Amino acid sequence: MRDARPTDRQLAIDHAPVDVRAAFAALLALDERFGQIVRATREPMVGQMRLTWWYEALVRLDTAPAPAEPLLRELQDHVLQHGIAGAELAELVEGWEALLDPVDAEVIDRHANLRGGRLFALAGRLMPGDATALHEAGRGWAAADLATHLTLPDGVVHADARATEALNQAFSKSWPRSSRAIGTLALLQHLRLRGLTAVRGYVALTRFWLVGR
Repeated sequence: MRDARPTDRQLAIDHAPVDVRAAFAALLALDERFGQIVRATREPMVGQMRLTWWYEALVRLDTAPAPAEPLLRELQDHVLQHGIAGAELAELVEGWEALLDPVDAEVIDRHANLRGGRLFALAGRLMPGDATALHEAGRGWAAADLATHLTLPDGVVHADARATEALNQAFSKSWPRSSRAIGTLALLQHLRLRGLTAVRGYVALTRFWLVGR
């Protein structure tokens, strides 16, 4: 039987304002696409070629209609309409390119900053919030996600430690209602790192949606 519970991403999307929900979903789908490429890569050169294709295709969105790739069309139709350039989306590639190198603490930090920090900053253009909290939340979310989903036996401990540090800082003060949908992604990772039970985690998440912390 399939798990009927919503994913972290779907929970976050569902709590986004209606007028930016499609753009937020497209941003997260782009991040997921990059993750799929890296996870499927066995030869770094092949992974680099695929990421380069996406980089160039995203940059071209600023000057030409999107090709017949559904995600590129969604990004052009929804994200670019909110003043985010294709070239800015292309910069997200750098966070995933970092993982094509042997993973160590420096690579984890680079991935966390260039993936999570940038992604949350772009989402903050759709749903404004405190820039520092968004960056730290994105950095912590990416590091925690790395530890959870990728096989990194030598980097997991470092990723967990960096995630905890960043997320503690991100949630040290209240979040405005406007950016709580973004914070939802990071908070769910934070709750897992803290090892809260499902019930306590649900209470913490509900409180965040209501009061921002």
